[in-house]
Amino acid sequence: MFTLFTAWGYDVSLLEFTAAIVSLIAVYLGTTGKQITWPWWVTSSILYAIWFYQAKYYASFATQFIFIGFGIWGWFGWGKKGAQPSNMSLRSKWISLGIFSAIWIGFAPYLKSIGAVAIWSDTFGLLGSGAAQILMVRQKWESWVLWFAVDVVLTVQYARGGYYFTSLVYAVFTAMAILGWTRWFKKHKQSKGNL
Repeated sequence: MFTLFTAWGYDVSLLEFTAAIVSLIAVYLGTTGKQITWPWWVTSSILYAIWFYQAKYYASFATQFIFIGFGIWGWFGWGKKGAQPSNMSLRSKWISLGIFSAIWIGFAPYLKSIGAVAIWSDTFGLLGSGAAQILMVRQKWESWVLWFAVDVVLTVQYARGGYYFTSLVYAVFTAMAILGWTRWFKKHKQSKGNL
């Protein structure tokens, strides 16, 4: 990998840097609910898939393929008007939490068996990102709450793994998740007020 610069004693490759910039643009556009977020999302996922594979974060690698598929679904699902945020029912939240927990506990041993470097946090990142992506495509404002949790966990994971630049990017994603949460919740409340 070509080293673009060194930060905190860590070599940041051109691939990692490019993936980060494209991804930051994609997530910011996602907070606005604009349809144009999805091509950026797919592009960043392709770049990060390569980088995560090289770094042996296999669940994060697999997550990128989920993002690519959902990026295509999101493009057609949102349409030209973009996201029209709504909320999940309480029942849906509890069912989703139960399914998520069962899969998380069941999937982590598999990652251990293939030599992943971070088992529980990477599994949480994989499943949480997949669930947040589904909620985002379905235009649920709660997607940003889940993105926040995932980004906090992955910020710590990558810092502990010595990937400080990627950890910093995920810290910015955490702040963007708060922005998306605020924007989407406000838009949801406004749409309810107009009914």
